[in-house]
Amino acid sequence: MGNTWQVTRFNQSNFRMDKMTDFKNFINGQWVPAQSGKTFENINPADKHDKIGNFAFSGPEDLNAAVNAASNAFNDWKRVPAPKRGDMLRRAGDIFTRRKDELARIMTREMGKPVFETKGDIQEAIDTAYYAAAETRRLFGYNTPSELPDKMNLSFRVPVGICGIITAWNFPVAVPSWKILPALACGNTVIFKPSKEAPHSGVIFAEILEEAGIPAGVFNLLLGKGEIGEQMARHPDVSLIGFTGSTEIGCRLGRICGELNKKVSLEMGGKNPQIVMPDADMDMAIEGVLWGAFGTTGQRCTATSRLIIHADVYEAFLQRLIDRVKKLRLGPGLDETTEVGPVIHEAQLEVVARYVQIATKDGGRLMCGGSRATEGRLADGNFFQPTIIADVECDHHIFQEEIFGPVLAATRANSFEHAIELANNCRYGLSSSIYTANVNQAFAAIRDIEAGITYINAPTIGAEAHMPFGGVKGTGNGHREGGWTVYDIFTEWKTVYVDYSGRLQKAQIDTDRTAIPNR
Repeated sequence: MGNTWQVTRFNQSNFRMDKMTDFKNFINGQWVPAQSGKTFENINPADKHDKIGNFAFSGPEDLNAAVNAASNAFNDWKRVPAPKRGDMLRRAGDIFTRRKDELARIMTREMGKPVFETKGDIQEAIDTAYYAAAETRRLFGYNTPSELPDKMNLSFRVPVGICGIITAWNFPVAVPSWKILPALACGNTVIFKPSKEAPHSGVIFAEILEEAGIPAGVFNLLLGKGEIGEQMARHPDVSLIGFTGSTEIGCRLGRICGELNKKVSLEMGGKNPQIVMPDADMDMAIEGVLWGAFGTTGQRCTATSRLIIHADVYEAFLQRLIDRVKKLRLGPGLDETTEVGPVIHEAQLEVVARYVQIATKDGGRLMCGGSRATEGRLADGNFFQPTIIADVECDHHIFQEEIFGPVLAATRANSFEHAIELANNCRYGLSSSIYTANVNQAFAAIRDIEAGITYINAPTIGAEAHMPFGGVKGTGNGHREGGWTVYDIFTEWKTVYVDYSGRLQKAQIDTDRTAIPNR
């Protein structure tokens, strides 16, 4: 293809540790190994020679210990006045702020994305901590008039109980913060199971909450692999599961929780479209798709994975985009000149490569990239060339299926209406974007695109902590994280009727609604 990939020159070995570190679970305020003594290893995706550490491999006995700790702490924690809980969350935000640069580098080393992105990940946790702290003074209920005299109706939020939080590796601090901090604000206790690909970030989270003064047993950390998450969902004393991850695992957890009548919030896959209309600012649209498609190496649930270009500008826009993509700099995320980091692991590299092969078999046209990047030090990591497949049709696998890698499918639209139809021709509905100068088309897109999030003249990524986040169709099960809506996940409503009439009143039975009180 004649690609001229830019390879960053960087001595990754400067960041290797000579001695492996053992990382433990955090249960009932104590750092403890897995009771089995088992551990698992975590490796830098940018450098297979850099082993980050050994992490506790939790089993059922560790889960039971965490559940016992969370259960014992629950009654005292829920009685702490909500604003006092907020004070601890505010301190957590202060600690995240103080440690931001340090933690960003730790996160980059374990999951690969460039430091400027992991700093943004930490900032999201900071913003969420301060927002959650403030919300502890706004956990409003509702008071309404009664249909009967001398009677008061009111309702308020109560915590759910023990919340099991299971998250993915790509935003290993930001996404947990969206769940854990609101759950704590509402008076719940938490057991957090981070991804096996980003366990060190889970350890960071526990360190910060411990320093912030969260009492023993209120927050517990279980390190391990996927089995412990499913065991947590099945545990009878865990009241709620909050999950972010793959559609396959999310649906399995949803079935388990459904059988047990257990509350569950699922944030799963996405196949997000960016529409480019002929009147769009082309420079801005190109910058948008570069960031949306190849930021975090395309490993975001909100990544721009489908580019829908109006036929009038299809070839010209595509060529300009290809020229820019070929100049993206691949390298370890700890190098500040890197724009695109590694794929998370070898198995995912194989998934990405297989999808590229399938795309060309389906009739797509490989425009750039398409293979593993092995130049120089890239050979030590899991690097894949940023890839564009053109002339993709809506029945192609690459148009319909989430890849989670630096691969963009480009499709031609014949009209605005056709572009909307293409955008909606997918089982997912998380994020979406349109670039246009036409205000009428912008608002029609807002109305007609089937997605939980729509951006106008911006890429499909960029969620803010104080706004609802989530999708429709196969993306989730109707809940929204972020903003004020997340508090609906982590609370139940309690309704109270106070009758001070001094006599029995029968709602819906006493039909004389005009009676004078105390007659």
